[in-house]
Amino acid sequence: MIGERLKHFRQQKGLTLTELADKANVAKSYLSAIERGLQRNPSIQVIEKLAHVLNVPVQEFVEAPSSNSETAGLDREWLELLREVADAGITKEQFREWLEFQRWRLDKNGE
Repeated sequence: MIGERLKHFRQQKGLTLTELADKANVAKSYLSAIERGLQRNPSIQVIEKLAHVLNVPVQEFVEAPSSNSETAGLDREWLELLREVADAGITKEQFREWLEFQRWRLDKNGE
């Protein structure tokens, strides 16, 4: 599970195993073992290093993928956009205010 996610996030960022190993200061062979499922329980320190380099929350590595209503219907592009919003420091309330303004603006222009 962790290995599959690691590989997905690494490829999503366009990194090779060597590049990720260098940036995270983790042995390439160890990363390979994680991705192939040979090492199933990497330490939290290793996961934190990888999460930092990949700019992914640690929880993304350790929690089961959600298929509940929170993410149902959201494709990766939407999820990445939401992650960018959060990473930019925009609060949920600020985003809601912006969304309400956009709705208001569209309604006003549609009259």
